[in-house]
Parts: sequence; C-alpha cells; structure tokens
Amino acid sequence: MIYLHEREEWWRFRYDTEAIETPLLHAHDRQARLSALAGAMWRDMQDDLTLSSLSDELVHSSAIEGERLDLTEVRSSIARRLGIDTAGLIPSSRYVDGVVEMLLDATQHYDAPLTRERLFGWHAALFPTGYSGPYRIEVARYRTGQMQVVSGPMGRERVHYMAPAPDRLPTEMARFLAWINASNEREDGVLKAAIAHLWFVSIHPFDDGNGRIARAITDLLLSRAEGHARRFYSMSSSIMQHRRDYYDVLERTQHGDGEITDWLQWFLACLSETIEAVLERISTAFHKHHFFHAHRTMAMNERQRLLISRLFDGLEGKLTVAKWAKLAKCSRTEAEADIADLVSIGILREDRSTRHISYSLETEAL
Repeated sequence: MIYLHEREEWWRFRYDTEAIETPLLHAHDRQARLSALAGAMWRDMQDDLTLSSLSDELVHSSAIEGERLDLTEVRSSIARRLGIDTAGLIPSSRYVDGVVEMLLDATQHYDAPLTRERLFGWHAALFPTGYSGPYRIEVARYRTGQMQVVSGPMGRERVHYMAPAPDRLPTEMARFLAWINASNEREDGVLKAAIAHLWFVSIHPFDDGNGRIARAITDLLLSRAEGHARRFYSMSSSIMQHRRDYYDVLERTQHGDGEITDWLQWFLACLSETIEAVLERISTAFHKHHFFHAHRTMAMNERQRLLISRLFDGLEGKLTVAKWAKLAKCSRTEAEADIADLVSIGILREDRSTRHISYSLETEAL
C-alpha cells in the first residue's frame, strides 16, 4: 500500500475549489457572527467564554487520545495564567500546567513564527517525565525510530498508517515550518489551518503527542486567521464527538494521491458545527452574567459560585452531593451545606425524579 507521503512532492495538495466554496463561506460567516457577538459582550463574559473554550479544547484534545484531564484543574490553571478572576481556583498539577502552557503559547502568541524549538517545547510540556504511560519516549526531539499507527490485539494488529522514515523528518519538517511561517495574502487562513493539520499528522514527527500538537497548530493558525488571541470555541470538542469520522477521513486521505477535498469538507463542517454550538452558549453566558449581576449582593462562598457557574456551563450528568464534593474538592458535609444553603434561598431546587436526589438551577432564579 502506498501512503500519501511516499508520492513525489506529496505536500502539493489538490482540492476542488468549487466543492469547498459553500462550506468555506459558511465557516467564515459563522466566524464573523461569533466575532460580532463576542465584541458586544462585557469583558467578564468574554473572559468566561475564553476560559470555557480553552478548557474544553485541552480536555477534549487529550480525550481524543484516550487521556483524561480534570476540567476544574485545567480551568484553574488557565485562569491563573490569563489573570482571569474566577471563584473556586484549585491547585493544578505540573502536567496540567504544562499542557496549558502549550495551548496558551499557541493561541496567545499566534503571530510568532512556529519553529522547531517551539514545537520541542510543546512536546516537552506534554511529556515532562519522559514517559508516555509506562513507556519511555524521545522527548523534545524528532523521533529516531519508525512510526506506525496500529489498532487491535497483539498478534492481530491492523496498521492504519506508516509514517515517513526518521531520516526524512528534518527535511519534511523544515518544509512544513517554512510554509506555516510564509505570508501569502491570497491563502485563506482557515484552509491553511485545515491543511496544516493534515500535513503535520502525515509527517508524525514525534514518538507520541502528534495529534495534540496538530490540534494546537490548528488553534494557532485559526487565531492567526482571525487576528486575535481570544479563543471563543473549541474545535477539539466537535472532533471528540465525531472521533471515528475524524480518524476515518484522515486515514482515507493519507492513503490517497494528494486530493484532499474530502478532508477539507469534513474540517469545514466540523468548524461550523463548533461555532454554532458556541453561538448557543453565548446565550447561556448572557443568562449567567445576568444571574451573578442580579445576585451580586447575596452572600455566597467561592464553592457555591463555582457550583452555579458549572451548572450554567453544562455539568455532565446530574448534580448530586457526592459529585459536588468531588468537583469542589471538599468534604461531603461542606457539599451538603453549600447545596442546602442555595436551596433555602431559592437558587437551587431539589429533583427527586431519580433514585438519588439531585439538584438543578431554580428557573425563577434565572
């Protein structure tokens, strides 16, 4: 089987401009609508949306690779580094701080050149111990071994992709980085982000972490295309929802002859879906801001403010005392007191529709 990178001048990708014209215009329209709405928001609402989007990006980008990050820990790390005043900050691990630094470097310094040293720094942040799970890997350098993407049980593995040989990596990456940093006014920034994603994962230059770094590069280029460091959406959230399709279209394209229309169409549809979801979230953000403004004189501790904020942001599953104790890193007694207090003043209501008692925001309090 011949892979894309084995073809002569494989990086000269081709696509049907007419086939992607409508989805590209749609994506640009969604970006423009989001930019206009975000510009009309109060600064603290922008901060809140940025914090949620960046947190979702990191958590879901890791989840795509089967790694679970604690959302509250990620939010706290991002908030501290961006100077966002938010309730319920908790300590974050060295690892979480490292992956946060990678994403913030990509998005906050989107206009800086992307260099080999910068990529090595991102890779070191992803693997601060030099291990990926139980395995020792090469960190902050291009891999020196052959790379295969496989699945299935031992002895019956299925090879999905065979990456370029390690001796090709310096040349391949130099070409890629030169293209990333080249300024071309006729080149659409969104298409460049889509192509860069495909190009980088096709080279697969590192022992591990290639997918997460590819998505960080995508964020960098989308920030560059939009001309600002504020991130109001998380593309990895939508990729995670369509993870099988994501891998399928990448695999088909990498087995192809350089015609990448299918990949671009998939990427643009995913981007538009992502922004549509955020446009809906902005409505929630307005409600959230109104709530805290209306209740600004009400005595609430930091854990209670965090609890309410998480409910507005969309808590996964039902809110129970046990879940709140875990999220807030507090005792069950403290969680019970937090919730009982909010029920007594009419902010939360008790729901007994399930076997276990759960709680939700009282409609009249919104």
